[in-house]
Amino acid sequence: MVQNRKMQMLLVVTAIATSQFFSSHLTSASAGESGVASVYSTESGSGTASGQRLNPGALTAAHRTLPFGTKVRVTNKSNGRSVVVTINDRGPFVRGRVIDVTPAAAHALGFSGLTQVSLNAGERHQREARDDDDKD
Repeated sequence: MVQNRKMQMLLVVTAIATSQFFSSHLTSASAGESGVASVYSTESGSGTASGQRLNPGALTAAHRTLPFGTKVRVTNKSNGRSVVVTINDRGPFVRGRVIDVTPAAAHALGFSGLTQVSLNAGERHQREARDDDDKD
């Protein structure tokens, strides 16, 4: 009886842990996420959660849930400028913020500090997949 109960608990814990990696949890930005963007602080160190070195001159960003390597179009709502960044880190860890971008990405978006943005993840990949389907 105790062995059966332990097995049930193990299955429940495994199911919960596994569900955290389903795509519905990882693609919130693809539905048009909006919020505040901030510029990375380069004082916190030189590494990222993906293992890549933090490069302030690269067009990269941190997002809480999108998979590393995801391309995200970030649009500055105040001026309409946009840039595609690659997710290579986790964050931001400040309530209300949806993405941290490198200083180079912030420059391309025309802001310093904080700004309101909209995110669109995987836009290029979705277009390429549609183009491939049209060839068939």
